[in-house]
Amino acid sequence: MPTILAADIGGTNARFARFEAGGGLVMEDSVWLPTAESASFDDLLDALAQTDFSLAPDRADAVAIALAGPVRGARCNPPNIAWSVDLEPVARRRGWPPYALVNDFAAQAWACRSPAADLALDILPGRPDPDGTVAVLGAGTGLGVALLVPDGCGSFTALPTEGGHAVFPFQGPEEFAFQQFVQERTGRQQVIGDMVLSGSGLSALHAFLEGRDLEPGQVAAELDSSSRTLEWFARFYGRAARNLALSSLAVGGVFVSGGLAARNPVLVTYPAFGEEFRFSETHADLLAGIPVRLNAQQDAGLWGAAFMALTTLVGD
Repeated sequence: MPTILAADIGGTNARFARFEAGGGLVMEDSVWLPTAESASFDDLLDALAQTDFSLAPDRADAVAIALAGPVRGARCNPPNIAWSVDLEPVARRRGWPPYALVNDFAAQAWACRSPAADLALDILPGRPDPDGTVAVLGAGTGLGVALLVPDGCGSFTALPTEGGHAVFPFQGPEEFAFQQFVQERTGRQQVIGDMVLSGSGLSALHAFLEGRDLEPGQVAAELDSSSRTLEWFARFYGRAARNLALSSLAVGGVFVSGGLAARNPVLVTYPAFGEEFRFSETHADLLAGIPVRLNAQQDAGLWGAAFMALTTLVGD
């Protein structure tokens, strides 16, 4: 029975889990560590060894590391983490079994094929094509975007993107005023999705609309049906999801993940999200058939990494 160590390392949290793969994936143990408290990837692994986590990487049959950044082979320089990763020398020095480094949202895409998807919540109805592309996006420390696409052989493959770093499409005078506010607040000329659909984006939006500069958790605690911050953020989220669905022709459906919506489902269940997602002057009928689901499991990236390892490193 293969044993898989999966990790999902983001800008805020580094999650590790042990999976057993006999007859299907089962998560046996997990631990979360604060990413910023480690000065390097090696330091993070040393911190893991100091916990009571039940599986050392060198005792696993496969290791899958999902990391929030662009992955090239076994290397990644994540934009929201203070250190980079080159997995090959780490794995060789520490005696690891077969391993893989994947983008964290590629892992979220793989999670759509794992048991984690069974717990997803329906946000907008539709008629998904079981052989169609699935789009995944999620706001947390930043905005993650990935696709799960048919491979032409009866299965799927996950495609990572850096879509969260594309310039965000603001519309109208009020939104352009917010864009200028963010530019002045950050000193950045380009306001990208990472700066809008994220915890810091939620704080910036609340400061712009309400004149109060709060931490993301404090803003979330104040959200209710009369909140302008909620209405704007849900509209922005729906727009990002719609544009991704159209640009990828995601007739297999759209999954929303990420810590913000997992902790605050109202960000995507508020009507402005669905209204914006469905609105198109050219493809309203197409969008009406695309379902949107919320993968509120904060360990979905772990499931996706483990599923990828099961299918590509140790076999079915």
